[in-house]
Amino acid sequence: MSKPTLAVALIVKNEAKHLQACLDTVKGWVDEIVLLDSGSTDATEEIARQYTDKFYTHSEWPGFGKQRQLAQQYVTSDYVLWLDADEQVTPELKASILAAVEANKPNVLYKVNRLSAAFGKFIYHSGWSPDWIVRLYRAEYTHYNDALVHEKVEDDGFQTIKLDGRLNHYTYEHLHHYINKTTGYLKAWTDEREGKKKSGLTTAIVHALASFVKMYIIKRGFLDGKHGFILAWLCMHSTFVKYIDLYLREQAKKS
Repeated sequence: MSKPTLAVALIVKNEAKHLQACLDTVKGWVDEIVLLDSGSTDATEEIARQYTDKFYTHSEWPGFGKQRQLAQQYVTSDYVLWLDADEQVTPELKASILAAVEANKPNVLYKVNRLSAAFGKFIYHSGWSPDWIVRLYRAEYTHYNDALVHEKVEDDGFQTIKLDGRLNHYTYEHLHHYINKTTGYLKAWTDEREGKKKSGLTTAIVHALASFVKMYIIKRGFLDGKHGFILAWLCMHSTFVKYIDLYLREQAKKS
């Protein structure tokens, strides 16, 4: 039996700043690198083509889940490892990924533990860590769901195994980066629920306050110092925005 092959897949847009550092962590030990771009205007394609000729474009954005499904159609390897451009595989994680692929166990999906950094600091609490997410599986087994945002791998009926090592995630560099990045997520969240979920001013306030309490106190965000407080406060603001947006859309339809 031949050794199973491994692909790395990414969906990207304007990721020139992070892409090289990401791909450097998988260069030389994967069989295939596949990137699906959604309309970059920076040097993303130029950088990507230094690592692979499997660079594709699909500019009509269907949402994160469906864009990942489209990207997976270009994968020809047995296994697919999903990364975001602002993530980097550590040596320990690399070793456990290769061991999992070589073992080639049937009906198994593999989870990685992502450690995220915000505003220059890794966050070890606040509900951010541990952050176990399915990122490695046989391409024939499954794919991502159709969610517009916060997409997940369909894992019904499969065993999940946790891999050793960390996936380092450099998520927010500065406040404006946070605002720009979350704005799209918040809109997608509301788009997905408009007409299906009710909201109101009280609902928005209650959910916002609850998100702060959960993140800063229950999830021990206070142990992340000032960064923990800042992230909890930003989470509270984002939660209020998405629920109040849902409410305002409902009111606009009535007027």
